[in-house]
Amino acid sequence: MLKDITIGQYYPGDSLVHRLDPRFKILITLIYITMLFMGDHIYSMAFGIVFFFLTFFCSGIAAKVLLKSMKPIIPILLITAVLDLLFIRDGDVYWALGFLQITQEGVKTAIQMIIRISFLIVGTSMLTYTTSPIALTDAIERLLSPLKKLKFPVHAFSMMMTIALRFIPTLIEETDKIISAQKARGADMESGNLIQRAKALIPILVPLFVSAFRRAEELATAMECRCYRGDVGRTKMKQLYLSGKDWAAMSIALCFLAAAIATKIIFG
Repeated sequence: MLKDITIGQYYPGDSLVHRLDPRFKILITLIYITMLFMGDHIYSMAFGIVFFFLTFFCSGIAAKVLLKSMKPIIPILLITAVLDLLFIRDGDVYWALGFLQITQEGVKTAIQMIIRISFLIVGTSMLTYTTSPIALTDAIERLLSPLKKLKFPVHAFSMMMTIALRFIPTLIEETDKIISAQKARGADMESGNLIQRAKALIPILVPLFVSAFRRAEELATAMECRCYRGDVGRTKMKQLYLSGKDWAAMSIALCFLAAAIATKIIFG
């Protein structure tokens, strides 16, 4: 299951989405999220879904990568669907047992939440799949640059966010190695009650935290050896420039957003 988590991974490529400006990719991702959660009607989400597939076909990312990223959130989807089915009481009653009921509105809400969460995960993952950590750092810093007037540490914040995102796959890989090593030593992590399973996690969490702090120290040492001093006097090897394809992509995203807003006004 841990190997299926692909959050934070970058897949190099030369597709149209890879070549877009990372600042616009972040803004387009926010527009995409807005489309998914706009309105309660399925027609409102349809524009976000169509926009995702349009982006997917232009990204060059394999479908199996997206399907792999969905596996870890299946329990979350199931729990969300069950809660919506059993605790939303509006509409016609399809099934009832004591205080438990499955209603028309519950089924509708459960289906919509599964669709929204699924496309939210795969859609936002496209940002990290097609954008390198360095480009993502520069984009976040440029977008938040107006906050520098308020003495907000924009560069430190963007660097921290990118490093945290980048270390997710590394820590997941490290966790998988620790679990395999503990099982090879005879550790039983899958049997027993909830308390016993929680205690079985201690031999995993302790070396994981030790490894994380060691990697953080090694990263800090490497940055100091390269004379890293934050954004003071810092230059960039690759400058960010907006081109015609960036404006075209943003225009398409805004058109989809406008259509979603119009759908929300019409259908509610």
